[in-house]
Amino acid sequence: MNVLLLYPLFPKSFWSFEKTLELVGRKAMLPPLGLVTVAAILPQEWNFRLCDRNVSQVTEADWEWADLVILSGMIVQKEDLLDQVQEAKKRGKKVAVGGPYATALPEEVEAVGADYLILDEGEITLPLFVEAVNQGQETGRFRAIEKPDITITPVPRFDLLDLDAYSEMAVQFSRGCPFQCEFCDIIVLYGRKPRTKEPSQLMAELDRLYELGWRRGIFMVDDNFIGNKRNVKRLLQDMVPWMEERGYPFSFDTEASVDLASDQELMDLMTAAGFGAVFLGIETPDESSLAVTKKFQNTRDPLSESIHKITSSGLRVMAGFIIGFDGEKPGAGQRLVEFVEKTNIPTAFYSILQALPDTALWHRLSKEERLMNGTGNINQTTLMNFVPTRPMAEIAQEYIDGFMQLYDPLNFLDRTYRHYRILGTAPCHQKRREKRQGKPKGKGKGVDGKMLRALGILAWRQGVVRETRVRFWVYLWEMFQHNRGGIASYLGVCAQIEHFLEYREVVKANIESQLAACLEEEARVRGRWQAAQSVAKTAEHCPDDAAVEQLAS
Repeated sequence: MNVLLLYPLFPKSFWSFEKTLELVGRKAMLPPLGLVTVAAILPQEWNFRLCDRNVSQVTEADWEWADLVILSGMIVQKEDLLDQVQEAKKRGKKVAVGGPYATALPEEVEAVGADYLILDEGEITLPLFVEAVNQGQETGRFRAIEKPDITITPVPRFDLLDLDAYSEMAVQFSRGCPFQCEFCDIIVLYGRKPRTKEPSQLMAELDRLYELGWRRGIFMVDDNFIGNKRNVKRLLQDMVPWMEERGYPFSFDTEASVDLASDQELMDLMTAAGFGAVFLGIETPDESSLAVTKKFQNTRDPLSESIHKITSSGLRVMAGFIIGFDGEKPGAGQRLVEFVEKTNIPTAFYSILQALPDTALWHRLSKEERLMNGTGNINQTTLMNFVPTRPMAEIAQEYIDGFMQLYDPLNFLDRTYRHYRILGTAPCHQKRREKRQGKPKGKGKGVDGKMLRALGILAWRQGVVRETRVRFWVYLWEMFQHNRGGIASYLGVCAQIEHFLEYREVVKANIESQLAACLEEEARVRGRWQAAQSVAKTAEHCPDDAAVEQLAS
């Protein structure tokens, strides 16, 4: 059986970093970890070929070679995923589709001709699919009634990847999150009980990447890495000596909840194991909005203090922010910008709230008859797909203004510099330097031609051409004086503005065009919602069912 694993295109988004990747000669940020894990679970006597369309095109030779095409993707990739299903069917190929998008909206994938839907988590549904294929079944929908034990998950087939194409590698230790944020689809897909691999499994994955010659950053793609703190600490305790013995060949980033700040032992273990950055879901500095969306973990301690603790421990903070929560007061966008500036967060992932399929938010808004057209796709160029409690035009303008301010070149450079000055004070850096003495240099190669070229372009654009020209050199000198070891990472973050400068204009143009097109629908749905509220209030105070029925009609 020849299996073509096909990963769809990502549209231009916050995380696509096209201009930044172009600087360093890479084609994509992260590889399709899901598909290389699928390849490891399927029968190993099958032949596999991987095509990531963010890296290369599918050739006619690929199509001709394949007996079966398997696709996986997220909602944001739906357009190209559906196109590729149809391309495969035109060529008479059997097509199987899985992943978050197919799991959330299987009828959309089925409508374009997919033969097999491998939904939920593959440890359970892939064996069901293989059994069906072996029995000669031409179609099938495979679902799991429980969450799998991921201690059985094999080492992904990293060997199928073009390693040079990616800026970072991806591994996963856990699935699920213990919290109950109303808008989040992670707890829908993976549950609220975090499940982890055994530390030995993750260490085997690191061994494999090391054998393949990988020597760059690794993103731990867990949606909340610290969801099961006990098991995470077990993993980190194994990682620390492994990294020390090999001279820190990798650096790690991950995602975590803000309560990370309350566990100094955990933060110290993370930095000792080579973690350098963490993405936090902050969402908003407005406590009332956090309560509405049930993100109570962000209200236990002052957010700005938590961020400072994490940064001071040596972890660069990236953070997610959202505008458009119910009950939100005017000026939320500006308050968000001021919070980001106050806490010196360089990379602020800013988006408008989306109601994703099957989330608690989706079900509530559906019951309230507030959903508009569109399924939600978590893309920063997309308006909300429901009627908010304040005017959509007001939210959209605050969002555009905030995006333009956050990614003004001077504002971004200032925040990045301030953040790295705090990072430079962390005790973990001196401890690591001491442990590295006499050990091999894990990264191997020094600065190569691609990096020198990137540095030259960055220095020209930010140090000569733009209004940042004076501060760029002043800050670089200050970094040399006070945080010399952080300069490479600092310049890497500075390079992100090359993406955001163009992307903020894309955001502005898309949001403005969508707003003009959807005001009529907003008015229609808002009218329906307000009428339903009126009926409900009347029903509370009027026992006459006939009168209520007449008003409803």
